[in-house]
Amino acid sequence: MNCRHCGSPLQHTFLDLGFAPPSNAYLTVDDLKRPEVYYPLKVKVCDQCWLVQTEDYAQAGDLFRADYAYFSSTSSSWLAHAVRYAETMLQELRLDSSSFVIEVASNDGYLLKNFVAAGIPCLGIEPTKSTAAAAEQLGIPVLREFFGEGLGKRLSIEGKQADLVVGNNVLAHVPDINDFVLGLKAVLKPGGIITLEFPHLMRLIENTLFDTVYHEHFSYLSLYTVCRIFAAAGLRVWKVEELPTHGGSLRVFGCHADNARFTEDSVANLLGEEALHGLQRTETYLGFQSRADKIKDDLLAFLIEQKRAGKKVVAYGAAAKGNTLLNYAGVKPDLLPFVCDAAESKQGKFMPGSHIPILGPGKMVTEQPDYVLILPWNIAEEVQQQNSALKKSGSRFVTAVPEITIL
Repeated sequence: MNCRHCGSPLQHTFLDLGFAPPSNAYLTVDDLKRPEVYYPLKVKVCDQCWLVQTEDYAQAGDLFRADYAYFSSTSSSWLAHAVRYAETMLQELRLDSSSFVIEVASNDGYLLKNFVAAGIPCLGIEPTKSTAAAAEQLGIPVLREFFGEGLGKRLSIEGKQADLVVGNNVLAHVPDINDFVLGLKAVLKPGGIITLEFPHLMRLIENTLFDTVYHEHFSYLSLYTVCRIFAAAGLRVWKVEELPTHGGSLRVFGCHADNARFTEDSVANLLGEEALHGLQRTETYLGFQSRADKIKDDLLAFLIEQKRAGKKVVAYGAAAKGNTLLNYAGVKPDLLPFVCDAAESKQGKFMPGSHIPILGPGKMVTEQPDYVLILPWNIAEEVQQQNSALKKSGSRFVTAVPEITIL
């Protein structure tokens, strides 16, 4: 396999998680009677441009199906994050009724609804029918297509270039990252800006966040690599912000390469920090596997210990990262009888691979477990607040990444 950005041969493995089904391919009762498709889940690193990427096995159409079950609005903290972003952009860019905002991978309208409420014309681009339909019910126009250079050029020809192009947690999800960024350039007005948010590779390595690796994430990104990809497409990163979301994310601000905007010090400062963390050194990537294995082993030891002690452990949050963790650890319903989730789209289904049933949050109240394993550790505080009565009654909350922690 060659690098998806620069075409160099990939010779180094960053992480090998064996075989797993797509992390968002939740199963129905009927699905349990059929064979389940597994793909190799191996991640390589390019020693030329330092793009970390999954090996080529799964196709995008197999991963983002019409019944895709991830709805951004399920998380109240993520909704609040979207509101803060929209308020900032409205003020800083002075957007009004003559402006145009495009969000790529607009999901269920969690973000664009804030621009609609402010009277700003906008367009969502979202290939999964279930989430696109939810956005349309909020009055958001949606194109149900995958985004790339072809669609970007088509929108440009139609006079639909944007003052602001937003992409939250999508850059890592595209199989052809060069085509995607060329699409961003095509659809951007000459003076417009792009903002993209994505998990920061530096934090993933630093905190051993191996459970954020799954087939839907084709790329794992540093600022250094994103700057290279932007430059190859005729774009420039002129500002970057570090965010706490997803264990540590970046929000990069981009523009056309010839835009008069000054490149802020935040870019050079973070590039320097990445270099100090060794993100352009092969050895940085080669020790990650053993750290991931320790997390897996410690989780299994904890679950087995509690089972032998007669304790009841359940999980909260049927998140993709949870599926990566449970499948790599080989956890089944004998160790974890059910997972609760607030998303109705997941309730009544089963976790891919492990076949653990997904139930509504009320099940935790009736069962009164000894421990609740929070799989989406990035919203652990939110989960505890929402289930404070359970904690008062004696249940204890646990996270497994980056280490077993009883909260």
